[in-house]
Amino acid sequence: MQLFATIQPMPQRSTPPANDAALRLDNQLCFALYSTSLAMTKMYKPLLAALQLTYPQYLVMLVLWETDGVSVSTLGERLFLDSGTLTPLLKRMEAGGLLSRQRNADDERRVEVFLSAEGRALQAKAAQVPACLLAASACPMPELRALTAQIRALRKRITAEQT
Repeated sequence: MQLFATIQPMPQRSTPPANDAALRLDNQLCFALYSTSLAMTKMYKPLLAALQLTYPQYLVMLVLWETDGVSVSTLGERLFLDSGTLTPLLKRMEAGGLLSRQRNADDERRVEVFLSAEGRALQAKAAQVPACLLAASACPMPELRALTAQIRALRKRITAEQT
């Protein structure tokens, strides 16, 4: 306890020195990505509400509209979600009549996800979502494609460092 009694609090500065630029919020890539993600999700909310989908449910549907009958593990890999997050999400979607989960006949450990007729029909209603977001973003398509590619490349480098 004696040691802590001798430590004095750091003096408060009214303005940070120039070398603290690395700790400024507006200089943080993570915050730019995070706040942009929040803004994107907010743009999606009314469009997806009309489809009675949450954003994570919409992502599941996008994967299934591309490839129906994927395994839960493949779905998790595509969406970067663990089974603890994905399983309750899929259960809610199954209860809502959008999909079904079935054990693979050859390997019962493997669960596959299939669209229901209602889930397939929802694709036509969702077709207008990307165009609405493109218009709301006020970005030209080539710029959005380039930005998406850059963000994917960044994600790939980050996840490669973590493994």
